[in-house]
Amino acid sequence: MKRFLVGSLLCLLVTFGCKDNKSSTPVTTAEVAFTKQGELKLVQKETDSIIQTLDIEIADTEYKTQTGLMYRSSMEDHQAMLFVFPDSQVRSFYMKNTQIPLDIIYINSNKEIVSFQKNARPFDESPLPSSVPSQYVLEINAGLSDEWGLEKGDRIEFTRI
Repeated sequence: MKRFLVGSLLCLLVTFGCKDNKSSTPVTTAEVAFTKQGELKLVQKETDSIIQTLDIEIADTEYKTQTGLMYRSSMEDHQAMLFVFPDSQVRSFYMKNTQIPLDIIYINSNKEIVSFQKNARPFDESPLPSSVPSQYVLEINAGLSDEWGLEKGDRIEFTRI
């Protein structure tokens, strides 16, 4: 009888006492919508002609610069994110939690393009450095910097709305 009770108790403990504490409900992150906060013009260095005009979302706080375009599944070709920093220094970005392939354009304090990181791969945590000091960083869909013929020395002009 004692053996039966011990066996029954062990069976109950195994059945009810060792529940898996992992949630069976997957965790999802809400899609972050694009919010137009300004307009940006890409200007060709040789002719001062406008290459492209973009609607921009501006990342100018620590939280916004750390989050960037994370948790978004798409962005229109006429949209971009402009990171605005208080100073000019060598910058490095990465693609953690970023689902969209991007061209990352580094821009100096004179608002001139100084370097590119093209076709940054989604979710890749490898550093993507500017190589030279930059105060602004523009993120656009991958391939657009080549499609638009952007070059070092081209510049940006932007206004907040």
